[in-house]
Amino acid sequence: MQFDEMGNFDGKTVILLPGTACDYQTNFGSVLDRLAEKYHLICVNYDGFDGSDLIFPDMITVTEKIEAYILSNYSGKIDGAIGSSLGSSFVGQLIQRQNVHLDHGIFGSPDLDQSNKFSAWLQSKLVVPLLTSFTGNEKKRENTRNKLKRFFEMNDETADKFMECFAKFKPESIRNEYYTDLITYLDEDIHVEHTKVHFIYANKMGQKYLMRYKKYFQDPDIREFDMQHEQWLFGGEKYAAPVLKAIDEFMDMPV
Repeated sequence: MQFDEMGNFDGKTVILLPGTACDYQTNFGSVLDRLAEKYHLICVNYDGFDGSDLIFPDMITVTEKIEAYILSNYSGKIDGAIGSSLGSSFVGQLIQRQNVHLDHGIFGSPDLDQSNKFSAWLQSKLVVPLLTSFTGNEKKRENTRNKLKRFFEMNDETADKFMECFAKFKPESIRNEYYTDLITYLDEDIHVEHTKVHFIYANKMGQKYLMRYKKYFQDPDIREFDMQHEQWLFGGEKYAAPVLKAIDEFMDMPV
């Protein structure tokens, strides 16, 4: 596991948790400098995505390592956590397990999918090859680039950056990450005293995700944005600016 601390060390402490098959440098790269201007950032790369030879084990083992870091370095309490996509599952586990305390849990347009073991295994068999199949194949690479550009409004540089990120990690780590996320459940109607839960709702994902956010958490603070899943991180300034403004508003809320 990699924990890099940076930014405004006089500001509130916020942990950044990247999504599927990503390191924080790629996942949060477009907004990292601006977040660092205001916040003391703890930037995480999980086992298997940290440049080591380790393989990503499972969601709970990694959650325990995140908890251990917060307990050891911050006496078990930090101001906030921002999870991108799968990273939001870690935010949910940190809140639900209550081994550490977050004042603010910020969920970046997650799907929060949950499945039984067979369905999760089948999905991982289908999805993981899609994330890695373009490696060494220029035609598949170009097709993937065009899909990323069309669906997420990425430019060529950003699309290439994400493809390079997917390609550099071992398929076994990606498979374990994807599979164990699906079988690691959240309770319903989670409420922790003095923790405020915030959701960045990308409305182009669909209403079922909005209902899911309300199912798992009691009285969440939900902000709606006209965008695709996590488009604020790779779709340009028109998406990033309003979400960054909302994050500042989240972090300033009393708990």
